[in-house]
Amino acid sequence: MRYVPFGKTGLTVSELGFGGIPIIRLDTSQAVDVLRRAYEQGITLYDSANAYRDSEEKIGLAFEGMRDKVVLATKTIRRDADGAMEQLENSLRMMKTDYIDIYQLHQIAQEKDWEYVAGLGGALEAVVKAREQGKVKCIGVTSHNLAMAIKLVKSGLFNTVQFPFNFIEDAAKDELHIEARKRGMGILVMKPFAGGMIDNADIAFKFLRQHPNAIPLPGFDSVERVDEVVSLYERPNRVTQKDRQLMEKYRLELGKQFCRRCEYCQPCPNGVMITTAMGYKIIASRMSPYVAVEFSKVPMESVLLCTNCRECIDRCPYELPIPDILKAHYDLYEQHRAGRG
Repeated sequence: MRYVPFGKTGLTVSELGFGGIPIIRLDTSQAVDVLRRAYEQGITLYDSANAYRDSEEKIGLAFEGMRDKVVLATKTIRRDADGAMEQLENSLRMMKTDYIDIYQLHQIAQEKDWEYVAGLGGALEAVVKAREQGKVKCIGVTSHNLAMAIKLVKSGLFNTVQFPFNFIEDAAKDELHIEARKRGMGILVMKPFAGGMIDNADIAFKFLRQHPNAIPLPGFDSVERVDEVVSLYERPNRVTQKDRQLMEKYRLELGKQFCRRCEYCQPCPNGVMITTAMGYKIIASRMSPYVAVEFSKVPMESVLLCTNCRECIDRCPYELPIPDILKAHYDLYEQHRAGRG
């Protein structure tokens, strides 16, 4: 495992990070074992969020007494200053620390979110104050909207940016990554497996390792999975023509049925939480059906508000049959809720 400067943040991180969602479905002792195995294998960067149920708490338990050995990143979904500060204080308690290395504004994808966050009394105001108080070292931002992410990077207000990046969703390698590097920002990669669509770790990381300035944050739910991915970093990275053909095969198989979470379909005039509901199948595969039902209850119940007005289809740059996909996902949700999943 190599350790690299994380942009101009002053942090040094492992070239591979750890995403905190999958440990939600593990019991505490299992999660601690997986986290400690990751550390033993050389991973020093751990990313979570206040919204990820007990993920922060498990990370705090795993690394209690080792604070100077790890780099902790987490997020707030709140848009107001008071709410962001409340979530920050909660994260500090859960992670058993008095500072967060990278505190991120979570999923700023629409203009209205940015205006609220950056305005008077917005979350950014609170996070800047927290940095002045030493509770936060670096301020980051995450998004699924490429145009918005580029705007956020160009604002000059952030130290890090986190955005989806994999061989299916590779648009970030152009303007977004270029602009971030130009400003000395640290780049974090969410969805290295395309939200679970890529089931071949070897091919996923052959692509990602071609971009060493971007630190992937795969989620791990077992020590075996940690060992599998870390082992890929123990050998030189060589991408063959056969590898490129396999990447193209994935792209063709996914076709237009793959939701990129760009949120162009939002807002739904009837209140359907489209983006989250479109990801239910992946959430269920990652969290287990039982946890997925609890975690996704609000967005999945909102699917019942769909009137098939087709506005989302008209807005979708990939022309996805969104109402049909939502119905299929709701049927799966109902199966899981009935205990048949």
